[in-house]
Amino acid sequence: MQPRSRRTFLTLGLLVTAGTALTACTEPHDDTPAGAARRPDPDEPIRLRAVAATDTLLAGYDALLPQAPQLQPLRAEVAQHRAALQPTTTAPPTVTAPPSTAPTTLTALAALEHQTAQSRLADLGAASPQLARLLASVSTAGVLHAVALGDPGTTAPAAAPSPSPDPATAFQDALSAEHAAVYGYGVVGARLTDDQQRTDARTTLAAHQSRRDAWQRLLTTSGATPTAAAAGYQLPFPVTDAPAATRLAAHLETRLTTVYADLVAAAPAPHRPLAADALRDSALRARHWGATPTPFPGLPSTPTPTPTPSITP
Repeated sequence: MQPRSRRTFLTLGLLVTAGTALTACTEPHDDTPAGAARRPDPDEPIRLRAVAATDTLLAGYDALLPQAPQLQPLRAEVAQHRAALQPTTTAPPTVTAPPSTAPTTLTALAALEHQTAQSRLADLGAASPQLARLLASVSTAGVLHAVALGDPGTTAPAAAPSPSPDPATAFQDALSAEHAAVYGYGVVGARLTDDQQRTDARTTLAAHQSRRDAWQRLLTTSGATPTAAAAGYQLPFPVTDAPAATRLAAHLETRLTTVYADLVAAAPAPHRPLAADALRDSALRARHWGATPTPFPGLPSTPTPTPTPSITP
């Protein structure tokens, strides 16, 4: 048996990335003395665009809430996104949206969530590391909202794209996490009894193997030595039956959302979309295996809430 000291754990403590030292997207404290000139925030234009897109979403939810009150929890999460994205150097405006622009069906709202989620990623390269991580998390939440609303076109791809060559040692921890996921899904597949679940587990295992291989190629091309897989991994809890296997799959994917949210902040700007894609994929898989979605997938804590402006449709 592999000595305990050489095992790699799948638990929270050892599945961390280079981005762990970054704080969890809390609002910055303003220490500007009274009367002093305020330093411009380079993220402000990005935040304003993100808030404007969020306002459109909120107007869409408010237009449908009277006939679909079950949308309230999703609407509340979107309001949390707005509070987290709001620039701290400007006063929160009152939101107005023409009634004609609001979606009139759940299908249209799902499409708007999906479209908005994709648009969040356009600013990843220009944003600061912490804001990039927040944008990726909010984008992932939007994809989960679209799925909850019935968007049939929102699925996690079975294989990861190959990253373009570039030094990216921030991917070492992501590679280690994928090694652990590959091992974990071997256990998951061995304990499942339902044929469809076993097929899903095999498909997901192949996806993690593909992403593992992509990170290995990136690191090798950049001149780094990829982290090798450990001989064995200690599971976070005993996995002796199918229910425990599905919980392990949800645990693995949830942990990977944290890994990839941190990687969005830690990776070079050209590679942030790759990390954001991985964050989205793991969040979708976590939902598939029964994990409860959160307003900010991958973030260790939610941003400090601020009052949400009223929306006048």
